[in-house]
Amino acid sequence: MTVRRTLLATGLAALLMQIPLIASAQKMVLKAADVHPAGYPTVMAVESLGRKLETASEGRLKVQTYPGGVLGGEKEMIEQTQFGAINLLRTSLGPVGTVVPEVNVFNMPFVFRDIAHMRAVIDGPIGEELLARISASPAKLVAIAWMDGGSRNLYTKKPVRQPADLKGQKIRMMGNPLFVDTMNAMGGNGISMGYGEVFTALQTGVVDGAENNAPSYFTSNHYSTGAKYYTQTHHLIIPEILVVSRVTWDKLSPADQALMKKLGREAQLEQRALWDKAVADNTAKLKGAGVEFIEIDSKAFREATAPVRAKYGAAHADLIRRIEAVR
Repeated sequence: MTVRRTLLATGLAALLMQIPLIASAQKMVLKAADVHPAGYPTVMAVESLGRKLETASEGRLKVQTYPGGVLGGEKEMIEQTQFGAINLLRTSLGPVGTVVPEVNVFNMPFVFRDIAHMRAVIDGPIGEELLARISASPAKLVAIAWMDGGSRNLYTKKPVRQPADLKGQKIRMMGNPLFVDTMNAMGGNGISMGYGEVFTALQTGVVDGAENNAPSYFTSNHYSTGAKYYTQTHHLIIPEILVVSRVTWDKLSPADQALMKKLGREAQLEQRALWDKAVADNTAKLKGAGVEFIEIDSKAFREATAPVRAKYGAAHADLIRRIEAVR
């Protein structure tokens, strides 16, 4: 009897040792989410990643995309990703700043000189460092790539050319106190609101305007609400991120994890090319739809937001100096 129990125990132990190997060989469909619609540069880049992943894994790993915010707003989708209900998420950096404070250095107004400066930073050591910080944080998100979010500009129902023009205007901002403070410093009244609520809020007058990049302004159809003045403030140039749920990541083999990181880097560069084309195309469409693009010298807005950089940048002074030094 003792010998039999020993054999059974040995067999069970051997079976348990095989479980990770069996699980790693099983097929896995990764649920990928985005608030942006099908055809948007970030969605297209993730779809390309999925095709490459399926080929490289010989069909063992696949990606199924859920664009257009069908799984919720970014805050809700981040929470779902933390619990593993969403496996792969492209999200704005703004909401992540509330759970990983270190990334707020990229969320500050006018921290980048221009788009080229931002790309040089995220492609280099600083970009890698912050991806690692996100992955090492308690947020249960593994960051594998940056993506372009362009420069964010104001769109309003009344033309804005200087901070004084924003007085009394309620402007929607992403859900992060830093952004609300930024708008308040610029002269407006910052209102924190989910992306999916903005269209109705503009229509009904709950807000007088919002701010975003040109592709988002166009694809969201916000220009049709009467917010037809697009002021080139470039007050925020915020990269976006592609993250994998930590729950999902821990189920992947080291080889699959390395593959995901490799494909994430490729997606970062693919999305950039798609982004530049989308900016050009959507800018032309917006102008064709009667949107007035207002070119300004943003110096007054930059100076007005100095207290915001002082407040939120104090903890990241060394990193900010490194960002400024990037050429």
